[in-house]
Amino acid sequence: MLGRQDIVYVCGHKYPDTDSIVSAIAYAHFKQQTGMSAVACRIGSINDETKYLLDRFNVSQPLLLKDARATLEEIEMDGVQTIKIDTTIREAMDIMATTGRQALAVVNEKNQLLGVITNSNLSYVAVGDTAHTIDMLGRTSVENITKTIEGKLVYAPLDFSFNGKVSIAALASTRLMNYNLENRLVIMGNDAQAQMDAIEMGAAAIVVVWTDSIAPQVIEKAKEYECAIIMSSLGTLNTSRYLFFSATVKEVMTTDPVFFNKSDFVEDVGKRMLKTRYRAYPVLDDQNRIYGFVSRYHVLNRRSKRLILVDHNEYSQSVEGIEEAEILEVIDHHRIGDLSTAKPILFRNEIIGSTASIITKIYREYNVEIPKDIAALLLAALISDTLNFKSPTTTTQDHEIGAFLSEVSGLEAEKFAKDIFEVTSSLTKKSYKEIITQDIKKFTISGQHVMVSQVVVYEFSEVRKLVDDFHKGMNEYVKEQYLDLLVVVFTSVSDNGSIILGAGKLKDAVSEAFPNNVGDKYSVFSDVVSRKNQIIPRLSVAISQVI
Repeated sequence: MLGRQDIVYVCGHKYPDTDSIVSAIAYAHFKQQTGMSAVACRIGSINDETKYLLDRFNVSQPLLLKDARATLEEIEMDGVQTIKIDTTIREAMDIMATTGRQALAVVNEKNQLLGVITNSNLSYVAVGDTAHTIDMLGRTSVENITKTIEGKLVYAPLDFSFNGKVSIAALASTRLMNYNLENRLVIMGNDAQAQMDAIEMGAAAIVVVWTDSIAPQVIEKAKEYECAIIMSSLGTLNTSRYLFFSATVKEVMTTDPVFFNKSDFVEDVGKRMLKTRYRAYPVLDDQNRIYGFVSRYHVLNRRSKRLILVDHNEYSQSVEGIEEAEILEVIDHHRIGDLSTAKPILFRNEIIGSTASIITKIYREYNVEIPKDIAALLLAALISDTLNFKSPTTTTQDHEIGAFLSEVSGLEAEKFAKDIFEVTSSLTKKSYKEIITQDIKKFTISGQHVMVSQVVVYEFSEVRKLVDDFHKGMNEYVKEQYLDLLVVVFTSVSDNGSIILGAGKLKDAVSEAFPNNVGDKYSVFSDVVSRKNQIIPRLSVAISQVI
């Protein structure tokens, strides 16, 4: 059975920062070591800092997860039995009987779907319109007829002119006088004279039953009149019965089936199925190659996509369609948001500097070895999220974990921190939107749509050059995202403080929460570096007062 229902997707939040990406990679690795088919995911583009770190330690980017709803390629469905377009109907029937398949895919040499054969298509040969069957048989090659009746082709004319009609010659005293055999296929016995008579009467082919040989004079007569000769290994009844299964599946296949793409969402497929009544539907890939067959049974018995969330626990920050997924675990260090589940899960939420810190603790609790590259990434995420241990969110545990990861990775933390923050310190070549979205999170505060971006720089010198014109880009982003408030926080590691800008109809809440000093156009708020612990709480109070 096809499907990837055993996979568990480990993913961080939208607009992922280093902690989000690294936590997904590290926790997926941990789960793999404990026997789970876990895959690290991201639900947005990685920023420059994270890209630098992944490249430095030769770690691949996580899989991009666009939607949490299950797709067809993630559920169980029937495998595929393919046949070529020149397969005979009898061969198709034998394959279906042997494999138990309810449908066969007719494909070309590239495995691309040309049509579908089902029992309904095949039954039409036996009970369908006689005129159609005659036309179909008239387009059948003498070689296919021979193969289908398990016969031997004694002579094949260059031009096989067959009208699709079949006669069974039961000889009487009148012999063949009462038969019209012109361009017909004639089933007859081993009477050589009758065989020659049929040939002379214009038969397209004679099929001889109950004989091991054909008289030489009959063969010569056949060559003279361009009449095919076939010796059947079957009796008269089975020969006549199987003849009608010698046409190719091209004659009876469904050429315009209802089909789906393997990336289609299962719930959408189920809705479309309600409008039709087929037993099985072909599923294709993006190159129109056959991938599988799906039925209502598969749709009704599907399992939701299974997720582990790291570094977030709010719907607004998670992947699209998260409501349809089965959430197995949450590992986070932020406030508890609006996430709800149908059954109990492992929910680990700690007051600590980064999710990477929690995941490092989990490795140690279960005595699972942390590879050197994973340890380096965990250290980087911890340094990034705590602003090199200067954020008020930093705990004594973070310092101890940082020392442990430094030892495992072989990296000197202070020098490593400078390398990390220098990557993001250059803003001159980035657009306003790139700067805003490199680490941004969405919140619903007092019913208002708020996004808070944090841009970490090594020092403020470059920031002061662009803040005067930065409001234009912020206002454009507010309109694009339909926000009530956009807050951009420029945080300096070396200066240990932040410049905070606001845009949108609630921008007064920013100046209410973080008023500039008298005479300052943009003040630096010393020791304000934590979006989670310092900025969001004060903004929440200010927003409730201005709305």
